[in-house]
Amino acid sequence: MKFGLFYELPVPKPWHEDTESRLFHQALDQIELADRLGFDYVWEVEHHFLEEYSHSGAPEVFLAAVSQRTNSIRLGHGVTLTPPGYNHPARLAERVATLDLVSRGRVDWGTGESATLIEMDGFGIDREQKTRMWREGTEQAANMMAMTPYPGFEGEYFSMPCRNVVPKPVQKPHPPLWMGCSRRESILRAARAGVGALVFGFVEPDQAAEWVRDYYAIIKSDECVPIGHSVNANIAAVSSLSVHEDEQEAVRRGLDGFRFFGYSLAYYVSFGEHKPGRADIWGRFEPLREQMPDNAGRGGIGTPEQVRSHLEAYDKVGMDQMIFVQQHGKNRHEHICECLGLFASEIMPRFKAAEPEREARKAEELAPWIKAALARKPRMEMPADEDLPVIKSMARALEDAGQSPGNAYVDPTRGGGIPLPRQEPVAPPGDE
Repeated sequence: MKFGLFYELPVPKPWHEDTESRLFHQALDQIELADRLGFDYVWEVEHHFLEEYSHSGAPEVFLAAVSQRTNSIRLGHGVTLTPPGYNHPARLAERVATLDLVSRGRVDWGTGESATLIEMDGFGIDREQKTRMWREGTEQAANMMAMTPYPGFEGEYFSMPCRNVVPKPVQKPHPPLWMGCSRRESILRAARAGVGALVFGFVEPDQAAEWVRDYYAIIKSDECVPIGHSVNANIAAVSSLSVHEDEQEAVRRGLDGFRFFGYSLAYYVSFGEHKPGRADIWGRFEPLREQMPDNAGRGGIGTPEQVRSHLEAYDKVGMDQMIFVQQHGKNRHEHICECLGLFASEIMPRFKAAEPEREARKAEELAPWIKAALARKPRMEMPADEDLPVIKSMARALEDAGQSPGNAYVDPTRGGGIPLPRQEPVAPPGDE
C-alpha cells in the first residue's frame, strides 16, 4: 500500500495580512519533508470560492512549486475540474503536460466535476449536466496530450479546430488518470472508464472491502472501456492522521483539525448559507466542535501501534493507497512535521517492504484485462496529412481577403521581412 498527503490549503478565520502566505509556505515545507521521508504522493485539490475550507484555486502553480523542492514524491492533481466551463481542455492539457515536464514525469492527473453550488453557479456549470461535461472535457484533454496533431472536435460543451497541443507530457501517452469519487456509484464509474478511484470520503475497512472488490470486478470485465489512452487500475481512500506516542496527545493535536475538515466541507455541500467575504465558518464551528461525531475516518489518530493496525485493515482488503488529511483547521505546522517523521520511522517501513512484490503480482494479474480494455477503446480518427488544415498567418489572411495587412508583418518571400524602426548610424568613439 502506498501513502499520500492531501492538501486543501484551508485558511480558517480570523485572517491577517500574512495568513495565506504563511499557510502556503508551511505546506511546501511539509511536502519537502515528506519527500525526504519517503511518502509516495501529494494530492492537491482545485476549489474555487470555498473560503476557509480551501484556498486552492490554482493547484498547477502550487504543484509546480512543489516540483522544484522535491525529487521523488508523485504530484497528484486531486482533482482538476474538467467540465469545459471550469477549464478549457486545451488549457488543461497544456498545464498538466507542463507540470509533467518540469517535475520530470511525476504527475498523476486526477479529474472531477465539483460538488458545490457556490463553485458550479460561479462558473455557470449546469449541475444536471456536469457528469457529461466531465466526460467530454477529460476525454478530449487526454486526446490532446496523446495525439499529434489533435484532429479537432465538435462537442456538446466545447468545440475546437485541428491543432497540435504542445507541450507533450513526459509520461506517454499521458500521466495516469484518476477520478474523484464520493460514493459507490462514482467508484464504479471510475472503473468503467479505466481510471483510478480517488475516494474523497471516509470509509471503514468493511465497506472499503466491498468497494475494492466491485471496482476490480469491473476492471476485469467487458464493462471497462478506457476514457484515456491507458488504464490506471488503482483505488485510494482518505484518512485522518495524527500520530504520537501518547494517544491523548495525538488526539489533542489532530482531532479539532479533522473535525473542522468535516464541518467546513458539510457547510458548503449540505447545510450552509454563505455570504461571500463575510461568513465566519471557524466562528460557527468552535462552539459546536465537542458535539460533532468524528468516528468515521478517525482511525489515523492515535499511537503508532493504533495507526498501524488501522492501516493494516485497509491493506488486507486490497486498498492501493491511503491519503492523509493533516493540514486542516488550526493544526500546528510543527506538530504535522513531527507526525510525518514518526509515521515514516515507526509505521511506513512494514508497508514499504511489501510493496514491490504486491505491485509486481498485481501488474501480472491485470495485464491481460488492461490489454483487452484498451482494445475496446473508441479512438478519434487521425486525418491524412493531405487533409490537415493549412492555417494562414494574420497578415496573409488579411491580404488574401483583400484587406491591407499594414506594415507589422511582411511576407519575406515577397522581398520583405519584419520591418524595424529606422536607426541613425552611431559614430565611433573619438570621432565626435
